[in-house]
Parts: sequence; C-alpha cells; structure tokens
Amino acid sequence: MTDIVFRVIMRPDIGLFEKMQLRQPERLKDKTMEIEAFLLCDCATAGGGKLNILGAFDIIWTKQMPAIHPSCTVVTRARFTKIEQGQHDIRITIIDEDGNIVGPDLKDTISVTIPPHEDSIARNLILNIQGLRFNKLGQFRVDLSIGGQQVASLPLKVREVPQRSQPLENN
Repeated sequence: MTDIVFRVIMRPDIGLFEKMQLRQPERLKDKTMEIEAFLLCDCATAGGGKLNILGAFDIIWTKQMPAIHPSCTVVTRARFTKIEQGQHDIRITIIDEDGNIVGPDLKDTISVTIPPHEDSIARNLILNIQGLRFNKLGQFRVDLSIGGQQVASLPLKVREVPQRSQPLENN
C-alpha cells in the first residue's frame, strides 16, 4: 500500500477567500455571468436558496387554433460575479419563425449584491405567463436578454395533436 502525503502550507497573512483565489486558474478569475438554467416549465418556486422546477417542456400540443396555453413559467438561474454587481434589466420575449414577437413582453429588474468573502452569487428569476396565445403552428423561440444583450434562447414548438386512426373493424 502506498502512503499519500498531503502538504499544507498555511500563510497567516491571507484569509480563506484569498487562499481559494490563489488556487483558481487565471482564466476563471474574471469570469462573467453564467446562465445555469433557462427553462420553460409548468411551474417553479424558489426558497431557501433552492430553485424548484416542475414539468419542463419544449412542445405545446393543441387540437385547435388559436392555441392557448393556460399557464406556464419561464425560469432563469444566473450566476453573477463581483464585477457585475448592481441593477440588471431582464427581458424575455417569445419570437415566431418570421422574427415577430408573440405573447407578452416580459421585463424585470434584479439587483445583484455579492456578499463579502464570496466570489459570485446565483439569482433565480421566475416569470409566470397566463393565457399564452399562438395564432399558428410552428417553431418559436424564447429569448433571454440581460442588460440589453441576448444571453440564452430556447426552442418552443407548437404542434397539432395527431389524429388517432380509426380502429379496424372485425368482420
């Protein structure tokens, strides 16, 4: 059996946060906002630092037009670094194949404050949509913009429910 020896070097002149920063690769020190989750779902909640998501989807099935989806939620979890502290405008748009905005134009503002001794913080954004209406079948997308720049996009399809074939009769 081989013995593994760990050598710990303690420098009393720097705190734990600074020790962690010393170990971080140079390319990660100035890393900017990261989208950890961006989903369309049935519902979501946030509490106690947790994001709870139920029923993520990318297809809305309909039997008739216009298609009206009674209720859904757009969920975003974004991680911000110290250089991104402050107010951030959030915009979510639903766009059809022709580039037209359909549905509500969802806007919100979040404030980001990084606690001392932390290098980043995750912020959850939950936007509920009631009565989402589609006037045609096709391919759509849900775009997320933060600070005026598009940072994520989701595909969304509106499809007709396939007709069931008639059962064969036994003669």
